[in-house]
Formats: sequence, structure tokens, C-alpha cells
Amino acid sequence: MKIEIDSGSGFCNGVVSAICKAEAELDSTGLLYCLGDIVHNSDEVERLRKRGLVTITHDDLSRLRGVKVLLRAHGEPPSTYRQASENDIEIIDATCPVVLHLQKRIKEAYALRRPDQQIVIYGKLGHAEVNGLVGQTDGTAIVVEDIDGLSQLDYSRDIILYSQTTKSINGLQEMIKEIERRKSPDTEFRYYDTICRQVANRVPRLREFAAGHDLILFVSGKKSSNGKILYGECRDVNPRTHLISNPAEIDPRWLDGITSIGICGATSTPRWLMEDVKDYVTRLCDDNG
Repeated sequence: MKIEIDSGSGFCNGVVSAICKAEAELDSTGLLYCLGDIVHNSDEVERLRKRGLVTITHDDLSRLRGVKVLLRAHGEPPSTYRQASENDIEIIDATCPVVLHLQKRIKEAYALRRPDQQIVIYGKLGHAEVNGLVGQTDGTAIVVEDIDGLSQLDYSRDIILYSQTTKSINGLQEMIKEIERRKSPDTEFRYYDTICRQVANRVPRLREFAAGHDLILFVSGKKSSNGKILYGECRDVNPRTHLISNPAEIDPRWLDGITSIGICGATSTPRWLMEDVKDYVTRLCDDNG
């Protein structure tokens, strides 16, 4: 049996930086609060919880005083920073530089906008990154998740389109084409490809990896938007692709008649978890051998 882990899978740079910052503080003090799950992977969140990382909500933040709080790679709206300042909370800012740059671009566009312009964000409604982006516009940006969401727009007014950094390039292109088709001839439509290429560039390699194995085990947390996208790409080229959170979710029957297994994951999937999956599958194969 050939069992291979995709070398390109696992944490992106933004997640690596956030976890390194959390671990450095935990090594020093043994306690750190994190606003939301530091990464959309329950196994990694649990690992860090055991080291002293306490996950909190925005309601919790409003009640805390004089503590240290880590802002994860997804970023936060300006209101979060104001709340922290009012409560004498020290922020450890782990916002991904790509997200931070996008926040600044949207904030500047909002400040310079004309009354007839609509700022639109292609992304997942309620996602932490998207909440941070919408916050740069005092909550006025319109979030569209798919083509159906475009019905919210007023096509007699100008449109400025941005994208959540982890959306698919193809999805963004579909949005652009559909807006161009619907908009009035005399309105202005500006769009910006703000998708992170470190994430987007994984797709071609991942599709090649998935096509090269009999079976794919895609390891990802259930909350990961990026995981859903990349899992879909794998399944598109290899129907024998299974989405799992950890080794316990593997059905041994999947391995029947299989000679090659590929293991891959999302930008929020830790390498150690994919290694655990490989070890588990190896033991299953040895037991059946």
C-alpha cells in the first residue's frame, strides 16, 4: 500500500504566524485569551487549550479587563479594537498580512466613496474575515455568497467588488461576469482580485495529487470554509475522496481494493493531524495484511 501526505497541504503562513504568537505567549505566561477559534480545526484548538489558550466570544471580550487577547489570522473589525482599548486589554494582533492589506483597501475605498457607490464583498456571510471586512465600511458593505446573492445589488448604481481572501478564483470570475451582464450600461463597475495566491495556487497541485491516488482522505475541520472548497476540488477529480476531521472518522471499508492513498488538508489543517491519519491508516493496512 502506498500512503502519501501532500507536501503542499497544511497551515498557510497566516495561521502559522498566529499559532507561533500564541505559543510564545503561552510559553511565557501559561494563559492567553483568543477571540474565536484560533483556527477552524477542533483538534488543534484542543491541543492549544491544554496549553492554556482560552477561546472567548465578543460578549466575553466586553466583560474582560486588563488581560491579553490574541486576534487570529482572520482579522477583526475596528469595533473590536475600540472595545479592547476601553477595557484595558492588550491585543496580540495575529491578523494575516494579506487580510490586513485588504481591510485597509476597503477602508480607504469607503472613505473616498461617492453616495451612489456600493461596496460589495464576495464571501461567506458571518465568516470572521468577512465580518472584519464589512466592519471597515461601518457595516454598509453588501456580502454576496453566490450568484443568487447578487439580487441584493442595485444595478443602476456603481459597484466596487472585493473578495474574501480564501474564495475560489473561478467563483470570483463568475461573479464578475454576472455583474457585468446585469449592470446598467452607464454605471461603473470596478472589481479587485483580492484572493490569497498562497491558498489559490494550491488548487492545481491538489487536483493533480488527488488524481494520482485511488483514495483521498481530506482532513479538515467542519468549520473551515477553505476546507470545503479544497475538498470539493479533490472530489471533482477523484470521487473516492472522503472528508474527515480525524482518524476516528475513517471507515476501514474505504480501503477495500485500494493500493494508493493520498492524505491532504486545508490551510487550517495541522501537519501533525495528517501524520496521525497516515499512522492510523498504516496500522489498518498492517492489521488487514
